[in-house]
Amino acid sequence: MEKDASDSSSPSGAVLKRERVREHLLGLIDIRRPGDAIPSERTLCAALEVSRPTLRAAVDELVATGLLVREHGRGMFVAPAKITQELAPDEAAFAMRQASGHWSSRVLEHSTVQAGARIGRRLRISPGARLLYIARLRLVDGSPMAIEHLHIPAALVPRLTPAELEAGDLYEHLRNHHGVYVHEARQSIEPTVVNEAEAGLLDVPLLSPALLIERLTTDSTGRPVEYVHSVYRGDRYRIVSRLALGAGVSPGAGRPNGHHPGIPPGDLGRRAVITSTTSGDIHTGS
Repeated sequence: MEKDASDSSSPSGAVLKRERVREHLLGLIDIRRPGDAIPSERTLCAALEVSRPTLRAAVDELVATGLLVREHGRGMFVAPAKITQELAPDEAAFAMRQASGHWSSRVLEHSTVQAGARIGRRLRISPGARLLYIARLRLVDGSPMAIEHLHIPAALVPRLTPAELEAGDLYEHLRNHHGVYVHEARQSIEPTVVNEAEAGLLDVPLLSPALLIERLTTDSTGRPVEYVHSVYRGDRYRIVSRLALGAGVSPGAGRPNGHHPGIPPGDLGRRAVITSTTSGDIHTGS
């Protein structure tokens, strides 16, 4: 493995160790059904060569986000499937505007690793394929805003450097220097809380509210080029959607009896269509 090593005793090192455990647990969840058991803490600690507190912290995070459930005296199980709500119909793309403020990055780790089964499936590459893994702290006007974990097939960006990841727009660099033209992305947003390591990097109290954002990006040919999940601090960042409501937009594209967050089913009528634009909004308070 080629990597820029991080001290595991530092906040960034602890985040990266937790990320490795989290990815392993998510891989176990992916190949199981709701209600299926996952291995015991003792078994997982031995397999991953981590301490019980490190494992429990990662499990706590997945329990808090509704992916695992604990049953006293029985163990840990895959949680029931979540209800998924799309912001817009599949046929209607929505625009993601640039969030406010001056954004910059600090790379925490830049490694070449094997994709593994879970991320390999998402990126449609072999589990043994080389993958560029980048962890970076995102800052707005110098203040920490988010921790990003990026996964990009190494074959697409063999010369992507840490300096490129800290300066300018990543997608602009992919287009101008690596010939990768990103086209669209599928993104999910869920509430979560920060763990101790994330709190240290984001300069917020332990268990502060946050947004967990996962994104799969494809290029102009439909090929997956990036899988990323990020933790955004909830006290400074919010997602704002602008909705166009009514039956006059693209008749037939609506979903009868559908539901939009905050709008009870049926309120718009059977032929009503919702379109939205979404943007990030930075709170200026500390």
